[in-house]
Amino acid sequence: MTISRRIFKLSLLAAILLVLALVYYTLDPASSSIFPSCPFYYLTGYKCPGCGSQRAVHALLHLDFGKAMKANPLLVPSIPYIILGLLFDYTNLSDKYPKTRKILFGKIAIILVIIIVVSFGIIRNL
Repeated sequence: MTISRRIFKLSLLAAILLVLALVYYTLDPASSSIFPSCPFYYLTGYKCPGCGSQRAVHALLHLDFGKAMKANPLLVPSIPYIILGLLFDYTNLSDKYPKTRKILFGKIAIILVIIIVVSFGIIRNL
């Protein structure tokens, strides 16, 4: 990927994230009707691993970490992991640290993430 294409993708991603952050900062997903509700919860009555993520993002943008953890305790610690994954994908970190990328985002890591997400989904409904 050329540098100008990479810069364009990063700029586009940053712009989208900025707009989303502004929307989530301004509007509270708990009381605003523009945010979609969870179809899994609607159909089953059980919380999926993502339930509460919108409220958690809103709380994090207001620096209310306790409320964010209460809304979705899996989302909060996963944000640095997601950001690191984006950095590996959109910068040259993969070239500089291939072993680290393989450890954090390789096949075993993906299996562990799936196990954590599924376990969290089960445990939060017990």
